[in-house]
Amino acid sequence: MAESDTRYSRQILFRGIGAEGQRKLAVARVAIVGCGATGSALAGLLARAGVGTLRIIDRDYVEPSNLQRQCLFDEQDAAESLPKAIAAARKIASFNSQIVVEPKVDDLVPANIEALLEGIDLILDGTDNFETRYLINDFTVERARPWIYSASVGSYGVTLNVLPGETACLACIFPDSPRGMVETCETSGILNSAVNLVASIAATEALKLLVSMPSGIEDEKDSPMAALKRRAAENHLRDTLLSFDVWTNEQAEISAARPRPGCRACGQRDFVHLAGEGRPHITLCGRNSVQIHERQRPIDFAELERRLQPHGMVRHNDFVLKFWREPYEITLFPDGRAIIKGTTDTAVARSLYARYVGS
Repeated sequence: MAESDTRYSRQILFRGIGAEGQRKLAVARVAIVGCGATGSALAGLLARAGVGTLRIIDRDYVEPSNLQRQCLFDEQDAAESLPKAIAAARKIASFNSQIVVEPKVDDLVPANIEALLEGIDLILDGTDNFETRYLINDFTVERARPWIYSASVGSYGVTLNVLPGETACLACIFPDSPRGMVETCETSGILNSAVNLVASIAATEALKLLVSMPSGIEDEKDSPMAALKRRAAENHLRDTLLSFDVWTNEQAEISAARPRPGCRACGQRDFVHLAGEGRPHITLCGRNSVQIHERQRPIDFAELERRLQPHGMVRHNDFVLKFWREPYEITLFPDGRAIIKGTTDTAVARSLYARYVGS
């Protein structure tokens, strides 16, 4: 028996996957956008299931508060402030060297979404904000690619499968982003059990989709999404928005079997988020911080460390430079992007960036 057959033997025995399904998983290409709590759980599950290529896209770095729920990271990753995509790729390589992991230390924005999601069969949501989710939704609807929305906060989790043109998209269910006060990990906390449950459900739905992918000549009467929906339905793909609360035991489902008439994205094909209209700065989940989306430019960490030493504590590795000057902390990435911790005022953050990094 081949090593791969031995590794996945219990999964191949499951009738829903079998040997043919396992072969489809081996050639599948999945992108996970965001590698925090949900994203790291998704990555670990799909890596162990034998999905052939995982592209992990994340802009953030590991810190101690992540370790309560982000299952691919350890104390050493936090001590080194490793970018999450890099740390995840290293951990996955330690338990499954047969698959390919492509870490992308980057923020998914309109300018780079096409390059970052090129050649991907399925996109999974591990993000912490609706702005990025609407961007993914616009991209997938425009390109007719499936994706799975997932979110969790407190003890609550929610997930939705999207097959553009065939099921409801995210904008069908949520036409507008949440207004006013919104719960976050920082304000409401989060249970790792809620994260793991929503990730397990989303990962299972991903397996259903991947084993339903075409492997030969398809019926020309069907569009690719219609054919995928038909095959996935045979594998019991869920066609609802599922939400649950692991603490109160409440759960609900809303039908998402059909697109909503007049939907901005899948009905009118008005891709405002893909066009980058009115894109705001994003305050990171669980942190009093602002991210600076600086233009692409190389940063010489050694030279910058020399310049910053008289002004505060500074250290760097190949992936990130960190600079502390009370009450702020600046984390700088090689492409010039920075996370300014200690403020939610974008003007203050830009001033600190200009003062210590330059603009």
